[in-house]
Amino acid sequence: MTVETSSPAAQRAAELRELLHYHARRYYVHDAPEIPDAEYDRLYQELERIEAEHPALCTADSPTQRVIGRVLEGFAAVRHQVPMLSIRTETDTSAGGAEAFDARVRRELGLGQDDAPVAYAAELKFDGLAINLRYEHGVLVQAATRGDGETGEDVTQNIRTVRGHAGAGGGVPLRLEGCSADVLEVRGEVYMRRDDFEQLNERQRERGDKTFVNPRNAAAGAVRQLDPRIAAQRPLSFFAYGLGDVRGWALPDTHCAVLDALAEMGLPVCSDRSVVQGAAGLVAFHRAIGARRDELPFDIDGVVYKVNRLELQRQLGFVTREPRWAVAHKYPAQEQMTQLRAVEVQVGRTGKLTPVAKLEPVFVGGTTVSNATLHNLFELRRKRVRAGDTVIVRRAGDVIPEIVGRVSNGAAAVASDGADNPRPAYVPNFRMPRVCPVCGSQVMREKGSVEHRCTGGLYCAAQRKQALLHFAGRRAMNIEGLGDKLVDQLVDGGVIRTLPELYTLGLTTLVALERMGARSAQNLVDELARSRSTTLARFLYALGIRHVGEATAKDLARHFGAMDRLMSASETQLAEVPDVGPVVAHSIRAFFDQPHNREVVEQLRAAGVTWPEHDAAPDRAPDAPLPLAGRTLVLTGTLPGLDREQAKALIESAGGKVAGSVSKKTHYVVAGAEAGSKLERARELGVPVLDEAGLRALLDGAAPAG
Repeated sequence: MTVETSSPAAQRAAELRELLHYHARRYYVHDAPEIPDAEYDRLYQELERIEAEHPALCTADSPTQRVIGRVLEGFAAVRHQVPMLSIRTETDTSAGGAEAFDARVRRELGLGQDDAPVAYAAELKFDGLAINLRYEHGVLVQAATRGDGETGEDVTQNIRTVRGHAGAGGGVPLRLEGCSADVLEVRGEVYMRRDDFEQLNERQRERGDKTFVNPRNAAAGAVRQLDPRIAAQRPLSFFAYGLGDVRGWALPDTHCAVLDALAEMGLPVCSDRSVVQGAAGLVAFHRAIGARRDELPFDIDGVVYKVNRLELQRQLGFVTREPRWAVAHKYPAQEQMTQLRAVEVQVGRTGKLTPVAKLEPVFVGGTTVSNATLHNLFELRRKRVRAGDTVIVRRAGDVIPEIVGRVSNGAAAVASDGADNPRPAYVPNFRMPRVCPVCGSQVMREKGSVEHRCTGGLYCAAQRKQALLHFAGRRAMNIEGLGDKLVDQLVDGGVIRTLPELYTLGLTTLVALERMGARSAQNLVDELARSRSTTLARFLYALGIRHVGEATAKDLARHFGAMDRLMSASETQLAEVPDVGPVVAHSIRAFFDQPHNREVVEQLRAAGVTWPEHDAAPDRAPDAPLPLAGRTLVLTGTLPGLDREQAKALIESAGGKVAGSVSKKTHYVVAGAEAGSKLERARELGVPVLDEAGLRALLDGAAPAG
């Protein structure tokens, strides 16, 4: 039967060949795919069906007849002594995929129902870049990519940089242990772990650089860098899974034994592998790995089954471009296409504004996804996505779903079986809001940063829980007992809406909360009462001003001495404080420029929160000497009205230093109840000893009694 080249089948076959060639080049050559793997597989299977129904349409250059790829300019070509062919993909993700493969193998081997089951080596299908490592007399002499299966790219210098993940192996050994082979070509996969990938992309975002679509593309891009120094900066790992050319080494009888031998030579071999019996064993392995897929530290898109005995592999041989003795059995895709309905803004617990994609719900990575992160404005602009676009959404493991790119009109046409899906003539570009969508405070972006943040930290409802937890922290107001679960109850139940309302909590309100007994409630009431007496440094740190850590808060307290003076200081005056640069000064000024934040400070004061200030006189210069400037004190025993942290903070805010031992250089020892050997040492050296009243007098600038 002949088919005219103008027939619908012929036209569709030609269209599919062009599309598959194009997307294969985007994937293998440019490391920049435009459609998900699942969409590529769908197109490939459609072409296979057409060619099976109309054999005359199967051309020599069809993607179904050869491996796609080519050598990049800039790399030397490497001719593979043994072709690097791909294996067949079984896209039926159910048990039927494994059962169909076993049935084909048994049929090809002429086995009947009464014959023993076939033994298979079952492994993971890594999502990385296939590599051929050539060892001569145990020394790595060359590494090459798959290329077109016959000829690859020489990437030896880059592969030499693959050291693996710290503490988890996965590096490429430069010399094998106990290898007697004249030539041993090891085939395997260069990949990137998920945690390494996320950290790499985070660094890219912070620098304003292009992020990577997925770990596979990040790994491939690193291996194919012309500059090995760049490749060395990428966190790559490697797994061996097979052999190429072998000379001067007697092969074991089974594939599993080959991998065991490679592992003994020092090559990383994945431990998630097993020898199973028959279809039942394949199905059980597929299910077991599928249940653990999200827990794995790296991406896989399926498992691989190989007939274990090498002699049976030779009997089965190859068909076209694929071995009959192996198959890849996939899992549900982790990337899918869907429509981007709108872009909205989400305010996080720390005030960070994140653009979020509202999607036409799509099933991906084992769950239905309707929202996905776009990270920040600059990432969104780089991906060139707008409302109405067809986009690729990715979800792997517990990673938050994200938009990885926009599908071009051509790819969108394929997805809708030929119906064009162009972008309208004009779609407004997304812009970040100037005010917080939750509280109306100003939104700011620091110079050089890609993040937009709400400045209403003490007022913004989205940041309420984080603000409370930070405020109550040990190095802030030190309110023991006010933890995550209790804060969740207080905020979610509407009991507390602002920080000052903490100090209105009474026994009746607290006892009514879940898992809060009378004793715990009374303890928290006592803690809140005690926390009202603090230091300026602790209070500043507790406010959660961006970039103001514990040390900076102490510096600010020492320099300004009083809250009002600090709140009214200009950026120029703030920058006079040691270690306070323009970015920190701008952040402090922006915080106190928000009326909401100043109001919260005043409400906390009205609630009874107090601290000693060293600026009673309005004409005192900010840099005037502090009461304890240049003096060293040692604390010992228990003071009646101050715990150790509070006393230390008071001393430091007054310019003093707290030491851990008594010496001749100690100016004062502050002793409370049950003072120990430090008190005795002070008496031996004649160091003045103060009680709590003496310390407070010293803090107020008075000379100690006696």
